[in-house]
Amino acid sequence: MQGSRLCTLRQKSEEDDDGKCSKFWSFSKRLMVIFTSFCFGDMFPYLGWLDMITGLIPSLKALSREIDTFLDKIIEEHRALKSNKKDFISIIFQLQKDGMLDMDLTQDNIKAILLDMFLAGIDSSASTVEWTMAELLKHPTAMKKLQEEVRNVVGNKPKVEMEDINKMSCLKCVFKETLRLHPVAPLLLPRHTSATVKVGGYNIPSNTTVLINAWAIQREPKRWEKPEEFIPERFENNPINFSGEDFQFIPFGVGRRSCPGLQFGVASVEYMIANLVYCFDWKLADGDTADNLDMTEPYGIAVYRKSPLHVRRLARCRTL
Repeated sequence: MQGSRLCTLRQKSEEDDDGKCSKFWSFSKRLMVIFTSFCFGDMFPYLGWLDMITGLIPSLKALSREIDTFLDKIIEEHRALKSNKKDFISIIFQLQKDGMLDMDLTQDNIKAILLDMFLAGIDSSASTVEWTMAELLKHPTAMKKLQEEVRNVVGNKPKVEMEDINKMSCLKCVFKETLRLHPVAPLLLPRHTSATVKVGGYNIPSNTTVLINAWAIQREPKRWEKPEEFIPERFENNPINFSGEDFQFIPFGVGRRSCPGLQFGVASVEYMIANLVYCFDWKLADGDTADNLDMTEPYGIAVYRKSPLHVRRLARCRTL
């Protein structure tokens, strides 16, 4: 082992120019707080005017204006950029220029795409990586087993490559078990009934908002043995996958309204986890042990760790 470094997997990037990354992170957290605030209009439509008095609507509009201004600035900076550097926005511009899109994207279209990618895609992936590392550090045997698999598959290459991922069955089991215990969106996205239906003896009128508790479904004792425990092996030779067709494992939802970013989320998180356990050895920060590690989940539209995961990163000596 070489020297160690104390860090948190939720650290902000210090190399980011003008603090754009940390500012966007701040926006996402503020949005999550507002989205989980009590809304009279949602529960009692005739009392919707109270949301103005409580400050919910004014706060939402103010934050919306801030995000709008911020994204306008970022997009205009990219329009004026005269370099060959490729990033997400410049690729969108290039696709438009080459006529590879079926429609001309307006400024609002581009801002909506950025919000989808960075709020729904990146923030949720970062949270899942943090939960995965927390569970692995809490269960050293699982960490050791995963590291052995990843390092055996990758060999002496400097980093994990995408084609290596499909050879890592343990990695996929660990990822599934993490999402079973810690789905990023525990209530999925709200649905509305298009007609009156009867479910479990209850009459549900049309145009009713329905929330699906994926968190509870994935911890149902009738469906899962030892549901509160982290046991990646339960997914070995198990046909259950992310499609949700059996309705007992639905971290990405199911059917036509399932998450459109499923493939992106799975590929990016598996790649990050594989590289983290391949390139470094990990230990909990001083004072934390596997037994006392705080795994508290604050209530919200997305489930994050209540406290950041502090870890000690140990560089590996490898002969390439």
